[in-house]
Amino acid sequence: MNTTHSKRRFRNFTIGVSLGAALLAAGTGITGNSSTAYAATSTTPANSVSSSIADKIIATGLKYQGVRYEYGAESGITSSFDCSSFTQFVFEHNEISLPRSSKQQSTVGTYVSRNELQPGDLVFFYSPVHHVAIYMGDGKILHTYGDDGVTITPLNTGWWASHYTSARRVLPTNGQAASDSGSASASPDPATPASSDVSSQEQTIGDAWDWLNNFE
Repeated sequence: MNTTHSKRRFRNFTIGVSLGAALLAAGTGITGNSSTAYAATSTTPANSVSSSIADKIIATGLKYQGVRYEYGAESGITSSFDCSSFTQFVFEHNEISLPRSSKQQSTVGTYVSRNELQPGDLVFFYSPVHHVAIYMGDGKILHTYGDDGVTITPLNTGWWASHYTSARRVLPTNGQAASDSGSASASPDPATPASSDVSSQEQTIGDAWDWLNNFE
């Protein structure tokens, strides 16, 4: 009788120890998962651009508002700009190197969708790319073209809205450089139409083509 009772107590004790260990392990797993989830929700978005650098980029560009447009303007001069020499100069002044042409600039940094534009992003127009501008925020771009020279233009109306092509981010994000000496890694651009679609999407461009040919 005593032997049977002892065996039963030993078996219950063994089961209790095993159950306790299982519950402890489960509790640890739950705690770990909860902490991980909380950490993930508190992380700053990876595509958050450094606002201080963007502000400096835009402030530099605004200093040259009204400077005349000249197709093929020499890199580094400030008496005249074309679209890409302007962006190249403004970014270079803030220690971010870009290649010379708008087409080349459209391949650096990382792709940004239109609804995720942030100040300091490069915005490109027409396909193939013929023009580049700097997104300022609030639906405005800073660029140079035609008689206006360096100027501010609404992005979401008129010709610019209908001929928007894509955007790239070359400014640092969360302290990490998105561009290094103009050789940032290019990423696929889902907004760029396939060559077979270009003709159907751009059947007519009206009088805009006359001056668009002067963009580089």
